[in-house]
Amino acid sequence: MGTAPAEVTQLKLGKLKVARQRLLQRYEHQLFVSCLAGLYGCQWRRSQRTHAQPGHCCCSKRECCSFALIVLTFCLCLVFLYFWSEARNDYNDFDWFNFGNLGFWFPWSIVLLILAIFLFTYVAVVLLLAVCLLSEGQRLYLHWCHKIGISVTLILSIVASSVLTDLWSKEWKTVLLSFQVTAPYLHIGGVVLMTLLSWPVGFHVFRVNMRVRRMAMMVLYITVLVSLYLVPLGMHSPCIKERSSLGSAPALIGHRGAPMLAPENTYMSFEKALAAGADGLETDVTISYDGVPFLMHDKNLRRTTNVKDVFANWTHTSPAMFTWKELQSLNAGSWFFSQDPFGTASSLSADERLQAQNQSVCTLRAFLDLAAQYGKLVIFDLYRPPRGHPYRDAWISRTLDVIQNESSIHSSQVLWLPPEFREFVQEIDPNLQQTTGEQAPVEELQLRHIARLNIHYSSMSEKEIRKYAVANISTNLYVISEPWLYSLAWCAGAHSVATNAVHILKNLQRPLFLMTPDEYMLMWTLTDITSFLLVVIIFVFHWWRERGLARSVDSSLLLEHGSYRQFRTEVNDVWSLSDMSS
Repeated sequence: MGTAPAEVTQLKLGKLKVARQRLLQRYEHQLFVSCLAGLYGCQWRRSQRTHAQPGHCCCSKRECCSFALIVLTFCLCLVFLYFWSEARNDYNDFDWFNFGNLGFWFPWSIVLLILAIFLFTYVAVVLLLAVCLLSEGQRLYLHWCHKIGISVTLILSIVASSVLTDLWSKEWKTVLLSFQVTAPYLHIGGVVLMTLLSWPVGFHVFRVNMRVRRMAMMVLYITVLVSLYLVPLGMHSPCIKERSSLGSAPALIGHRGAPMLAPENTYMSFEKALAAGADGLETDVTISYDGVPFLMHDKNLRRTTNVKDVFANWTHTSPAMFTWKELQSLNAGSWFFSQDPFGTASSLSADERLQAQNQSVCTLRAFLDLAAQYGKLVIFDLYRPPRGHPYRDAWISRTLDVIQNESSIHSSQVLWLPPEFREFVQEIDPNLQQTTGEQAPVEELQLRHIARLNIHYSSMSEKEIRKYAVANISTNLYVISEPWLYSLAWCAGAHSVATNAVHILKNLQRPLFLMTPDEYMLMWTLTDITSFLLVVIIFVFHWWRERGLARSVDSSLLLEHGSYRQFRTEVNDVWSLSDMSS
């Protein structure tokens, strides 16, 4: 009789071992879990890892902090990656900004993009491993290598975002604009992500013993999910409209010609833009020391000429302080191949490469004659010469003289942008189309006879564009080279855009992301309903599995004492005992 309790315990232990074996065969994938635990915490052997005890937390407080750090780093990396990928329209400006400060050319924008992709991918993989381990009921243990890697990634993301925000804060406006076209698809992505998370959430909700903790998890998850379901109610996008209300495509004005296909502000660049189908041309005008207006954007000649080789001591001298003869001795095309700012130099044929390498500084007169030949509009910034320049006070009259007397262009083809002495200019040549970069009240613009606004694309507003259009004031946006931005400008009603990519945007037959309200409503409804049904099914499955596991494993196995949670605890105890004995 004294040995009966031991025999009962041994029999019970044997039954639990059988139950353990069947449980594992049905619910645990050893190879899969070994890979997860090995990659996450270098725990490749089963004896190195443990299941989370039923009703207990999935990890220690330290590992909870590590998991929270991973989630935080993931969010920051996602923001950094999205910010920089949407800023692609201005990569060229960023690289030239660095060239001006560092003195040498390097594609820093592409390096940052690759870094952002790498950091995000690394953190996303670690987070995915953690979620999969939680879904398998494993306790988390993050290896110290990953802890260092996550910390470094977090620091790099914060530093990069802070520096870019300080130097390039206007790009956040681009991010906000991007939401107008990507928000419907980001909403779908968010709903899909929350639907996938319902598996580990449901798994742990029905394992937790404490009712308060269980309710907190459920309320938090459901709140986030329902908020995502309802996000479209507050969403507005110019690209969600009836196709019949869509206006004509904005006219394309070649920004410094076609700088992706030829050296900027050269005669060849403008020829390329016109050949690609440009409706107008944009440039920057400076006046030489002897009074010849020519095309140059920068405050010195270092970037777009070989001034360092010809006039080594004048590399930082204003272009306006050179005579026209000196400017003619410079090469304005070879830099395009040595620096390849858009990565497109290799697309040129042998004849085009030879032509580009021999480009020289272009005059305003040649630029205007080319536009007149094709009947295209022109717009240009006019830079006032520095002090001591012979034409410092006559730069406007000298430019008007070229337009009226030396070139063949008609004044109505010129969008006059310089704000100085506008009334004087109107008296001299009333046929010029007065253009301004100031978003003033409509009445004020009409009094100044403004016919067109020339504003940065970050100031794009469908409401403002329509307001000015009613007053017969058209809007030109600069500089738009990405198809998604051009599509947004198209949907917002812009009349023209200055672009580096005439040859790309000209091929767009309709705006990207354009959909009717009915199409979007259908997409929204189907996404939410499908997600809701899947979440319900997953939660019901986890409830059924956790409540009926003892019966589904072996219907002949009867538990004489305790609840199913106690049985499951005993199974985990057997795990621990068998691990210790092995």
